[in-house]
Amino acid sequence: MANNIDFQSGPRIPLTMLSEDEGLFRESCRSFAERRIKPLVRKMDDEARLERSIIPELFDLGMMGIHVPELYGGGGGSFFMSVLAVEEISRVDASFGVFIDVQNTLVNNAVMRWATEEQKRSHLARLTKGTVGAYALSEAGSGSDAFALACRASDQGDHFLLNGRKLWITNAAEADLFIVFANVSPEQGYKGITAFLVERNFPGFTVGKKEDKLGIRASSTCELILEDCRVPRSNVLGEIGKGYKIAIETLNEGRIGIGAQMVGIAQGSWEYGAAYSKERKAFGKPLAEFQAIQFQLAETATRIEAARLMVYNAARLKDAGQDFLKEAAMAKYFCSEVAEHVTSLVVEIYGGYGYTKDYPAEKYFRDSKIGKIYEGTSHMQLQTIAKYLLK
Repeated sequence: MANNIDFQSGPRIPLTMLSEDEGLFRESCRSFAERRIKPLVRKMDDEARLERSIIPELFDLGMMGIHVPELYGGGGGSFFMSVLAVEEISRVDASFGVFIDVQNTLVNNAVMRWATEEQKRSHLARLTKGTVGAYALSEAGSGSDAFALACRASDQGDHFLLNGRKLWITNAAEADLFIVFANVSPEQGYKGITAFLVERNFPGFTVGKKEDKLGIRASSTCELILEDCRVPRSNVLGEIGKGYKIAIETLNEGRIGIGAQMVGIAQGSWEYGAAYSKERKAFGKPLAEFQAIQFQLAETATRIEAARLMVYNAARLKDAGQDFLKEAAMAKYFCSEVAEHVTSLVVEIYGGYGYTKDYPAEKYFRDSKIGKIYEGTSHMQLQTIAKYLLK
């Protein structure tokens, strides 16, 4: 069965695109995904939960603090290397792909950029050694309109009391540290939004229902409930009233990670489809010998390569300190389109088997859909792109 094929080669990336260290890191991520995660993928999807025993191994391998400076316990790598890890893990399992993506491109990024030195030394040391983080912005009434927050923070002097609910929070079931956005001054609109570092054990904080999802089922997506949750003033991330700036700038970086996740999904799905086309026979010969199938595989492989280059370009720009917002939006938009297109086509290559859980095609298809929704819908990406083009 194609489901059992073990791919060792993967996409042929030009040597000039990856340094030696990046190439070795990429191969180590791929090897780990094949060896440890791949045998558990179906079980995790069926049970809708991550295999907890894998999480400490991710920390031990440095995948949860890839571009955190060594001073704070991280790997001292680049943002680009974080993108490579997300792509390679997602090629095997998108749920673990987004697990490390949120940790690296959202949580670690926000703390590195906005935290005080004391907060960095305290929290980054934990986030690189065993503490899972989550990023809590979305609410029932604030999705694309991210700043229509109903969550409130009441200033009590030495602490704040947070009240409200957060929805669709990735990694919530596993996390012990949450970056929670709440409005300190609702009358000021988005200018009152503030980011807080909230510990799981803070009184008044509860992780609620886990969503039963179409795709990335093993990834936890939960509601957060804050009822007079007491947060010390020292746990404000950045400045009071600057939460909107933290959210926007962090999500811009996070979108590159989602693009990488979509590239990984598309690549993994394509590899299974190509292998199956060589095994399955029709009219006395393998499907791969029919020009229609050859053209479909060639066309989708070309789209995947274009998507990959867009992600890599955005990540390189970010590492170089150059403007990357348009490129990040383009990558996120295009990669989610490619992932949905490729995975849908692979289901069709499998035929009736593609519609069953006996083969991996349907899972890749289900996992791809989220790419057009979270961390900014495709329509929001197009709006961002248009603004930059029409300046």
